Amino acid sequence: MSRRIDIELTSKRDDGSWTWRAAGAREPKGLVDDSLVPTGSSVKDVLRAEVESDLDGTRVLAIQMPKQRTARSGLLELIPSEKSFDPVVQTSARREKGNGGDRGPRRERGERRDRGERGERRDRGERGERRDRGERGERRDRGERGPRRPRFDAPPELPQRPKPKRVRPGRARRDAVLAELPEAHRPIAAKVLDGGIPAVRAAIEEQNRSAVSAGQEKIEGTGLVQLAENLLPRLRVADWLDRADAAKAIISDVDLRDLRAIVIGASDPAIVRDESTRAMAEELKTALTARLEEETKLWLDDIKAATDIGRVARALKLSSQPPKAGVRFPAPLAAALAARTTEALSMDAPAERWIVILEAAAFSPVRSLVKPAAPSSEVSADLTRTVMRLGPLMPQVAAIFGVQVDPKAPAPRPLRAPRTDKNRPDRKKLARSGEGKGRSAGRPGDRKPTAAPEATDSVTEPVTDALPGTLESASSSTAETVETAAD
Repeated sequence: MSRRIDIELTSKRDDGSWTWRAAGAREPKGLVDDSLVPTGSSVKDVLRAEVESDLDGTRVLAIQMPKQRTARSGLLELIPSEKSFDPVVQTSARREKGNGGDRGPRRERGERRDRGERGERRDRGERGERRDRGERGERRDRGERGPRRPRFDAPPELPQRPKPKRVRPGRARRDAVLAELPEAHRPIAAKVLDGGIPAVRAAIEEQNRSAVSAGQEKIEGTGLVQLAENLLPRLRVADWLDRADAAKAIISDVDLRDLRAIVIGASDPAIVRDESTRAMAEELKTALTARLEEETKLWLDDIKAATDIGRVARALKLSSQPPKAGVRFPAPLAAALAARTTEALSMDAPAERWIVILEAAAFSPVRSLVKPAAPSSEVSADLTRTVMRLGPLMPQVAAIFGVQVDPKAPAPRPLRAPRTDKNRPDRKKLARSGEGKGRSAGRPGDRKPTAAPEATDSVTEPVTDALPGTLESASSSTAETVETAAD
């Protein structure tokens, strides 16, 4: 795939061709035929060129003069007009006094019907002669009303802790590795960073399909795959160091999921063999242990505070989200939380309250301790479906509702709120258009790449555009470079 760069003409040779180099840089450089250079060009002119890079180097496809920027004065020019200016004047129509306009003469006051004297009105009877409405408070019968629903007073709110920060890795380490590579190898390294070795193989297959459709010869991708495998260890180390540096910068507020993933990634053989990662890996392991202890203490404190003020649903949800799997739940706190939950599941509680509490209690460590005395007095269809769905986890609750639980029934999963983000991409459209294939947020070289959470951290330049032609014509010139990259 071609790209556009600014080049500087450095000299003109006797055969008519020109030498060039990238503007403001030493490389890339090369020769360009005089037929591509615009007429009137001279040495040291900076032009806009369309170039294409491959294993043989960079060649110029087309050259055009750069666009000239017009100077902005920031002033608006007022152009006078020779036409005379006729202002718009509004004149209101004048009403003649006393004639009332076109409505005609008003009728005289004496022509009104005689209403008699001012004080004479029709006899409406005494005030007490109104139709009998009964005593005040007695209204027409509107039918029997059911008992009023019990009013639920929400407990006071709890202050929310700030959300942990997700790791946003930079590109300093990866860019340094790419800068050390020859220019022809950078697209291959970028493809390895993007999707690993499978992405390189997929790019080679795509290029071969395009070559066959165009009537060209296929390339042999063995050498390119070998080059990618040789670059893979250095790229994995650089990628891990970028993520480790980002986590270290926010170590006190970093999300434990990201920190745990980075620490686990340090056990990769390519990262373990590199001496530059050992000190960082030990530091992050120590930080992870300290953060787990701190988060566990805060987790228990939040559950106790929510239980004490009556935020039962919040306490149950927090109890099902420990900072580390396998953390033992304290028995005194479990007994207090179970007692609060049983108290909330009273007969007077509405069905909606029962549904919320049961959904939270079914996935908490105290679900077996929750034993309501009787079902809700208001059993709705939604409450019945909830009890039937959560029956495998809470059979003691299903029993009081008369629901039979199948012993072989699978355990249900927690309900997830539907996403309402209108800007999220449509997966079906991405699959049809071919976008998102070969993207990976994991370390380079994974066999099964997954979708990347940070698209800005991926190099999206396709390797197929940097590898035109056949491999046989370039294998001899790149063999020495391949061995150097492997070292």
